[in-house]
Amino acid sequence: MSDQEPERPLFRVEPWVVRETDLRLDRLAQTESVFALSNGHLGLRGNLDEGEPHGLPGTYLNSFYEARPLPSAEAAYGNPESGQTVINVTNGKIIRLLVDDEPLDVRYGRLHRHERVLDLRAGTLTRELEWTSPADRTVRVTSVRLVSLTQRAVAAISYEVEPVGDPVRVVVQSELVANEALPEGDGRDPRGTAALRAPLVGEEHMAGHNKVVLVHGTRVSGLRMAAGMAHEIEAPGRLSVDDESSEDVGRTTIATRLEPGQKLRIVKYVAYGWSGRRSRPALHDQVVGALAGARQTGFDGLLDEQRTYLDEFWRGADVEVDGDAELQQAARFGLFHILQAGARAERRLIPSKGLTGPGYDGHTFWDSETYVLPVLTYTQPDAAADALSWRHMTLPLACERARQLGLDGAAFPWRTIRGQECSGYWPAGTAAFHINADIADAVVRYVDATGNEQFEREVGLEIVVATARLWRSLGHHDVEGVFRIDGVTGPDEYSAIADNNIYTNLMARRNLQEAARMAMRHPDLADRLGVSSEEAASWRDAAAAMFIPYDDRLGVHPQSEGFTNHAPWDFEDTPPENYPLLLNYPYFDLYRKQVVKQADLVLALHLCDEAFTAEQKARDFEYYETLTVRDSSLSAQTQAVIAAEVGHLELAHDYLGETALVDLHDLNANTRDGLHIAALAGAWTGLVAGFGGMRARDGLLRFTPRLPGGISRLAFRMRYRDNRIKITVTADKARYELLEGPGLKLVHHATDLTLGDEPAEIAIPPLPPREPPTQPAGREPAPRRIDPRGHEVRTPS
Repeated sequence: MSDQEPERPLFRVEPWVVRETDLRLDRLAQTESVFALSNGHLGLRGNLDEGEPHGLPGTYLNSFYEARPLPSAEAAYGNPESGQTVINVTNGKIIRLLVDDEPLDVRYGRLHRHERVLDLRAGTLTRELEWTSPADRTVRVTSVRLVSLTQRAVAAISYEVEPVGDPVRVVVQSELVANEALPEGDGRDPRGTAALRAPLVGEEHMAGHNKVVLVHGTRVSGLRMAAGMAHEIEAPGRLSVDDESSEDVGRTTIATRLEPGQKLRIVKYVAYGWSGRRSRPALHDQVVGALAGARQTGFDGLLDEQRTYLDEFWRGADVEVDGDAELQQAARFGLFHILQAGARAERRLIPSKGLTGPGYDGHTFWDSETYVLPVLTYTQPDAAADALSWRHMTLPLACERARQLGLDGAAFPWRTIRGQECSGYWPAGTAAFHINADIADAVVRYVDATGNEQFEREVGLEIVVATARLWRSLGHHDVEGVFRIDGVTGPDEYSAIADNNIYTNLMARRNLQEAARMAMRHPDLADRLGVSSEEAASWRDAAAAMFIPYDDRLGVHPQSEGFTNHAPWDFEDTPPENYPLLLNYPYFDLYRKQVVKQADLVLALHLCDEAFTAEQKARDFEYYETLTVRDSSLSAQTQAVIAAEVGHLELAHDYLGETALVDLHDLNANTRDGLHIAALAGAWTGLVAGFGGMRARDGLLRFTPRLPGGISRLAFRMRYRDNRIKITVTADKARYELLEGPGLKLVHHATDLTLGDEPAEIAIPPLPPREPPTQPAGREPAPRRIDPRGHEVRTPS
């Protein structure tokens, strides 16, 4: 390839599939993440069927982890001493093929054709290849893989082999493999995982009667898992089948001879289960039962169930984008992986990488409640309820952590798998108390979107009360009666231990207000939680007196008190290779300068929009554009939403492309560790909350739609209060349709609408022109507008 020739994209741009037509061995780890299949309980990376070569092998069970020491350079009170790391569990994907004794390995022989397709409507990964062995025997192989969205313990693979030209003797070895060797990391990037070597200890293995089962336990965390496999085999002639097992390997070996025109088909069913309490026989029986259920359904039945499940999801979640084909594909890709991350999690966490890789040790952060759950709340609300129910289950641990820190209420962990704090880094961990308001806000948002009073009583109220108590004890009224929250870290991790971070204070204010309201709605439960009228009044008083700093000199809100007095970062003399800054400069230098890792005050403009005037939003956004370097994949979606709201539509389009394509284009060069689930959520958020202008509060949906020049039409579906609605936006008008449900009221710009049997179509008011803002040198987002000659276009907003 010449220096001038651009690198060919990994994936074709198609509306409903992600297709790879050339196997790039140097990009295997990235494609394994992109092609991962999961259901929130079980996750399979998109490794090749034969297991080798691989970038990073990976099979994960939600919340199945190993504990490890979490040493600190210096002892300090309150630092956690134990960490939790997701484990690569028993691999059931492996199907090895020998062709006349030569193992299929794409690094040897001749690979004539290789294609993989992730189908976003079918929920499958299909692989087709044609390969000639070093001994000059050619075969065609087709596999279809799924992780069931309806039978949560089950994955299945259809594997077909046929000769091309000459007869061949084929041997297929279908395996379960525990304690796979993992590649060594370089250890420099803190976003990586702490890989544990051989974390599983064998407890049982059995083979026979068309079943293989392995049972393992962890060495430290005390968890136990079982994996099993069974097969259906179709072959034209004589067949040999043998089952065997050892502590870490289970194998079914199938041998036959194929003539041209004949085909060997194997359907492999794999089942998983784990528990911290159930016995070895109980887990063994669980996977045997799951295998029986899968075989009774059959592979075609599993495909039908998968398609039916996804059809129903897309009926209430699909987004259509005309004019930007890349963004169309990326939006659906993001929605698909968000669904996979939470669909069958069932009262377990949604990790920041989903179940697509081991990045961040498999932990969940505030990303889940702030970025992922809004998407699920309006498209798959039951999954959002499950994730919040998991937080409720961990509430006792959060209350214990608060007591350890000398606080009332609950202090949820910055990062965790099972509810214990796993971050030993104080400034960006424990001090980031905003996670507690983020969780409470997700509760309030879900209740508003669904009207689920039972959830509010059984889950929501206790979370919101416990977090309100935290804020009341963490903050204080000063001598003038102003309520301050000092010494915290907001979303921007380049500013730590700051006083009165506006995002934190505004979210805490909402938390306090909603706790008082919920307690009033449910006085019987509030009384059971010990909420007195005096305590509720103290929450309302603190909220009313909350300090929201403002810089009168600049006419903007400082990110936190005094932030706009800090020295500006020297962006002009910061070379491009020194980003991300956290890997090239001391945190001390970052903390005392005006430089923003990820949108912080701008996030407050989005989530607490009622706290700002339109002019304040515009001025604040433009000020922080000059300071934000987007060293976090979370930033671009927030900047896209507010850029659209204040009138910088082309800039919003640019940011939207960045968040949507973060993994398809591997923009941060770390997709190998797993997908950026929260960033992928940004495609939906940028389209629906940005260009659709959707805001929801107090049982009312509000829309202020406007499109950039590069998008001619946007249509999206969502669920709200038992309604399924569709909004279609063009350059000059919006159309609102009720697809299902009792009907609802909504607001279009400043016009009230009642949506019933008849669609409503209404004009979009013109947008006043604004001068586009500037970004730090070299940190501008890539333009999305392309003219007919293929040149980038930047149109003033």
